[in-house]
Amino acid sequence: MILVGRLLIGCTEPMERPATPRPGAARLLALGDSYTIGQGVAEDARWPLRLAARLREQGIAIDAPEVIAKTGWTTDDLAQAIDQRQPRGPYALVTLLIGVNDQYGGRAVEEYRPRFDALLQQAIELAGGRAGHVIVVSIPDWSVTPFATRFDPAEITIEITRYNTVNNEATQRAGAHYIDITPCSRMAAVDGTLLADDGLHPSAKLYDAWVQLILPIALAAL
Repeated sequence: MILVGRLLIGCTEPMERPATPRPGAARLLALGDSYTIGQGVAEDARWPLRLAARLREQGIAIDAPEVIAKTGWTTDDLAQAIDQRQPRGPYALVTLLIGVNDQYGGRAVEEYRPRFDALLQQAIELAGGRAGHVIVVSIPDWSVTPFATRFDPAEITIEITRYNTVNNEATQRAGAHYIDITPCSRMAAVDGTLLADDGLHPSAKLYDAWVQLILPIALAAL
């Protein structure tokens, strides 16, 4: 794979914001990279915010999500950011979506495995040791995007599949929840409205599809 830096093109990068807790409300922590921070979409289109809104519609009192994520982050970057931010658990729900930049940077899947395992254990600790309150989201398959045409899309798919096998197996071992959004991310191959204007990241429409998959598990956990 030819490397041209991390997955960041065309947009001003949004920054994560700390949440302001409300007494009695559940707290949600979202850990990740550009897919969690919502590169290329408006703030209210980010899937953690959409998820919180849907939970409120179901009668769940929940704070605005606390997000630790930034475009371009690898597993190493996320781990460092968690150490720096020192989020205070326990959270009622913790989500974890990380790995695309490890794959994009050419990191072998066996190097990804221990880094992801460590982050998953941190997520469980931040959920008060309750693995059932942690949701791991699979890595989208960006091989179907216009941005991927400068690379080898078939190889990207193979690598993403390997990465997702690793994070799925780790999630099952830990007893956390796993949401496979990768198949619906591949629908962008035939529906351009599922992509943001940058031709790489999901649009609000695709994030809504992710929320439909995540919502039942989040409700059960809460």
